Amino acid sequence: MNALNLSERRHERLYSGLADTLSPRQYNLVIGGCIFYGFLANAIIVLLFGDMFATMNPVAFILGYIVCCIAGVILTVSHNPGISFLGYTLVVVPVGAVLSVCLPGYSGFDILMAVVVTGLVVVIMTGLSAAYPAVFARMGRTLFISLLLGLVMEMLAVFLLGYRGNMFNWLFVVLFSLYIGYDWCKAQAFPKTLDNAIDSACDLYLDIINLFIRLLAIFGDRD
Repeated sequence: MNALNLSERRHERLYSGLADTLSPRQYNLVIGGCIFYGFLANAIIVLLFGDMFATMNPVAFILGYIVCCIAGVILTVSHNPGISFLGYTLVVVPVGAVLSVCLPGYSGFDILMAVVVTGLVVVIMTGLSAAYPAVFARMGRTLFISLLLGLVMEMLAVFLLGYRGNMFNWLFVVLFSLYIGYDWCKAQAFPKTLDNAIDSACDLYLDIINLFIRLLAIFGDRD
């Protein structure tokens, strides 16, 4: 599963109403809380609804995934925090459904390793982003083009050449790691409103979950 980062599909928030402004601490707590909510929701879906999604008609599963993601992306463009959070939830739910189907194919050790390494990468990249914001702020266009080209090349290699190696997984590990730093830098540059915090959390959630999935494929030697 590959989700294009939402930061390139959304106009930057140009407003900063005083009534909506949060302190830096509150703003970052909202971001962290929303990301935690996303992972908690994924865990609940995997534990309670894994069998249901595993037995779904594949066409219905794919269509439901696409519809939910598109609806979520559209709703997160809203400047209303409640609507943005609903859009974020509509992104989180189909990701949880995909995880509920994929994770049973991996050992507990593979999953634990992917979780630990993902956590370490998040800490390192947010720290580097805070230390060198000017460097990460310039990465947006390069990262987006690299991600798009990588996805196209991966699809061609898999479907036309039958490639099953980890080269593309390692490529996307690097890209999503850099995206975490870029999106954290971007989040800190936005006006510190509740809506921007939710939108930034959605971007970071997708970066982290894609990084986790790629690491899981590497550790478990799966496609």
